[in-house]
Amino acid sequence: MSVGLIGLLDDVAAIAKVAAASLDDIAGQAAKAGAKAAGVVIDDAAVTPNYVIGFASKRELPIVGKIAVGSLRNKLLILLPIALLLGYFLPAAVTPLLMLGGAFLCYEGAEKVLEAVMPHHAHALEAELQPVAVEARSVEDEKVASAIKTDFILSAEIMAITLAALPSGNIWTQALVLALVGFGITIGVYGVVALIVKADDAGLALARYDGASAIGAAIRALGRALVRGMPPFLTVLSTIGTAAMIWVGGGIILHGVEKYGPPVVGRTVHAATEAAAHAFPSIAGIVEWSVEAAISGVFGLIIGALAIPAVEYALAPAWKRLRRSRSA
Repeated sequence: MSVGLIGLLDDVAAIAKVAAASLDDIAGQAAKAGAKAAGVVIDDAAVTPNYVIGFASKRELPIVGKIAVGSLRNKLLILLPIALLLGYFLPAAVTPLLMLGGAFLCYEGAEKVLEAVMPHHAHALEAELQPVAVEARSVEDEKVASAIKTDFILSAEIMAITLAALPSGNIWTQALVLALVGFGITIGVYGVVALIVKADDAGLALARYDGASAIGAAIRALGRALVRGMPPFLTVLSTIGTAAMIWVGGGIILHGVEKYGPPVVGRTVHAATEAAAHAFPSIAGIVEWSVEAAISGVFGLIIGALAIPAVEYALAPAWKRLRRSRSA
């Protein structure tokens, strides 16, 4: 073998090592950034099953699939290039846009709270904002569109957190990391959602198991427990999803206020979390996170409550006039 060929092979091996190291670095950055977005991921998984409740069993997985495709489109085709462009050309616009998205989440969460407290008023407001659906397909399409709309805000937060966690550098590396995080989180979240919404069907199948042994009896008992337990579980999950929207939205706006508003806001929040952590030093991290989440939740509920009359007396009438003008 010639010396030139040996040198070429050495160069190829060196390039391969560099490429492998780069891939390891990208995978490591994606894992770290994805972990920082875990809170929003949990919120996304808690919120999504709400949009499937009430549909026939055969439509549950197709609906989850539609939402997952919409979520991937949100992350990879819309939010990824926007995040890169804004981060490069206009980084100051990222936080205000996120605050608008946070306000939307607060409104959505507060509206669900209103629906639980005053269902008739909430249904009247919803009727003002949305056209009446007369076919099952239109109801499904509206639910999917609403889920993708909410997912867009949560996905924007995931991508923003991921981008903020990445070191400044090669824009192509950032794009690959954002794509990996977006794809991995979407598959993980909607895979879990699919398991949740089909758990009752699995329980029904297990409850019908006809084995006569003790194992068969245990399988049937497990199936019955799944069937009976899923309705209250979905109710609890719906409550968690509502709280998650308020908490995440309030946290986004609160961080924006800390950045652009008076410094006393941030100092007050940090003082409260530190005081709580010092009171319980053995679980300081959990207590600090819980207090900050509670403050964000209260703040988000206030923002959402203020947004409801703004929507009812300004946005809803404007939307109604727009619909009338289109139909005229």
